Amino acid sequence: MSEQREFQRGLNLFDSTMIVIGSMIGSGIFIVSADIARNVGSAGLLLVVWIITGFITLIAALSYGELSGMMPKAGGQYVYLREAYNPLVGFLYGWTVFLVIQTGTIAAVAVAFAKFTAVIIPWFSEQHFLFSIAGRNISAAQLLAIASIIVLTSVNLGGLKEAKIVQNIFTFTKTLALLSIILLGLFVASNSEAIAANFSNFWAATWTKVENGKVISIEQLSGFMILAAIGTAMVGSLFSSDAWNNITFTAGEVINPKRNIPLSLAIGTGVVTFLYILANVAYILVLPIVGSPDAADVAGRGIQFATSDRVGTAVASYIFGEPAAIVMAILIMISTFGCNNGLILAGARVYYAMAKDGLFFQKTGTLNKHSVPGWALVVQGMWASMLCLSGSYGDLLDYVVFAVMIFYILTVAGIFILRKKQPDTERPYKAFGYPVIPAIYIVLASAICIDLLIFKPAYTWPGVFIVLSGVPVYYIWKKFSKQN
Repeated sequence: MSEQREFQRGLNLFDSTMIVIGSMIGSGIFIVSADIARNVGSAGLLLVVWIITGFITLIAALSYGELSGMMPKAGGQYVYLREAYNPLVGFLYGWTVFLVIQTGTIAAVAVAFAKFTAVIIPWFSEQHFLFSIAGRNISAAQLLAIASIIVLTSVNLGGLKEAKIVQNIFTFTKTLALLSIILLGLFVASNSEAIAANFSNFWAATWTKVENGKVISIEQLSGFMILAAIGTAMVGSLFSSDAWNNITFTAGEVINPKRNIPLSLAIGTGVVTFLYILANVAYILVLPIVGSPDAADVAGRGIQFATSDRVGTAVASYIFGEPAAIVMAILIMISTFGCNNGLILAGARVYYAMAKDGLFFQKTGTLNKHSVPGWALVVQGMWASMLCLSGSYGDLLDYVVFAVMIFYILTVAGIFILRKKQPDTERPYKAFGYPVIPAIYIVLASAICIDLLIFKPAYTWPGVFIVLSGVPVYYIWKKFSKQN
């Protein structure tokens, strides 16, 4: 019977680290610096945003190490929240992971893969509509995105060994490619005019507001408003640095998880943080921060107005000339494909753990003949594909960045709670710098959340409502589970 099957521990430290790195690096690092540059307006503050994001990510990952060592079970963060608080809090996290966080990210990354495929094969353009469903036009890009989800879901259905081979190959390739772009930007293609412009106004903060591709205002920033701009700018960098916690979902398949999960979290987030900061240093050595949307060349548009926010492509075009678009398209195709493999692999383990608690479809709590949660993978793939067709994943992801931060804060706070509730539980790894470092994370992350509530309410309150929509679902599922 499938219910009697067990997970196979086949992920070593290298594999686990590749999941952390591969799940984090998608298309964001090549795009979001444009929006950050419009929010803060200076090279110094652009780097500050990425440094703070990296610091927050690292200390969260180091804090999660304690929880992963205590509870090396499939489901990861869902289990930590359930144990620290109660099953309802755990369910609200798992519900949001399924509804938006994981599936919405999978959809967004799949569509990014399709968009950059269209650079090489224009037939897959988002403007190439093939047919309509319920009055909604369906493009070739959406179908390619769904096809990529189906392919990667099929790979994962075949077992952990096949999935990790794909993950390792694509993560290694894209990390090497990103490093190559960084080294070229740092040592080969630096632009003296961009360097002079960026470093002469290194801390000159401005907030450039844009509507329909036109600049409507440029506000000089000082004092508290600089902090506010940094906080709102971090939406993009935090999203680009997210998904590092996915390795905790696969704890049931990690060899020596009490050692390897904390280590993979520390190594993986450290490597990605280092690469992200270096990538932005390379950006400001090649392109000026400030630009104009009406300029004719990449230098004139600057980082702020790189075409379609594709800063990576703008830098590559300065380095490679005409072939740049194809070079970057291939790099981002590799990056997004590998990223989605890690997201698909890990996400299904959360729904498996929820089903084991009677809080999700019963079938998703079973393993197939290859010892992977087959039904959970299929359900996840179906919902992610529906989000691809709906086109709503982008808005949904904007809405849940705030909710994701709340769950991270609750999880790190859970370390303090579990030290009281379960003082005798074995802790092979203890949170780095406890209690000071985890407390700093809670304060910083809470400050960012408050900043977003004040300055981006349209992106925060909908996220709260998405999470709270899980409350009645939880009680319905509990009732249904008892009846069965």
